[in-house]
Amino acid sequence: MATYQKFMGGFEVNRRLLSTGVVLTGIGALVGLAGTAIVGAVVLSAGRGWVRQLETPPSELAHRTLHQARAASLAGLEAWRADAGSHN
Repeated sequence: MATYQKFMGGFEVNRRLLSTGVVLTGIGALVGLAGTAIVGAVVLSAGRGWVRQLETPPSELAHRTLHQARAASLAGLEAWRADAGSHN
């Protein structure tokens, strides 16, 4: 026998079905969270394997690129100063 809860205005809710829906939603959320964790672990593992196969580690590439950017910045500054000094 269904248990109904009456709310204002005659709106009736089957509490048993509502409880079942809440439980199933919770289970679905847990399954979804577990799936997300598995996907994240697999992608992380694949990324680590890919990085290990690279000839040059990403940290070395970043260091090299930063050095190049600093050198280019300094060259630009020196060129600007030389150009500014020639106009005086």
